[in-house]
Amino acid sequence: QVQLVESGGGLVQAGGSLRLSCAASGRTFSSMPMAWFRQAPGKEREFVAGISQSGGSTDYSDSVKGRFTGSRDNAKNTVFLQMNSLKPEDTAVYYCAARRFYYVTENPFDYDYWGQGTQVTVSS
Repeated sequence: QVQLVESGGGLVQAGGSLRLSCAASGRTFSSMPMAWFRQAPGKEREFVAGISQSGGSTDYSDSVKGRFTGSRDNAKNTVFLQMNSLKPEDTAVYYCAARRFYYVTENPFDYDYWGQGTQVTVSS
């Protein structure tokens, strides 16, 4: 079983940057596509970014395109989310997820493993 642990969240002013990390333990996840989701209070869990097995293919929600970058380091069993030009509406708990299939989807129900989440708060 894969276990995922996010880190790097915090409080930042609008326009600032944060880099989130998600480290896997238990076994290697190099064969699994990964994704980042976020959930704000009172809202559904929302797809943010997807990273392919190799890290060579990514996709993003329209709300974060041009500002966020997903990547992975399979040798370290870690995925990243670089968040730039942060806006107050980016405030949410951010989760990383993995699925036991070969391509990324935007549906949280397709994912088999989840981290505990890390809080990102962006002040205006």
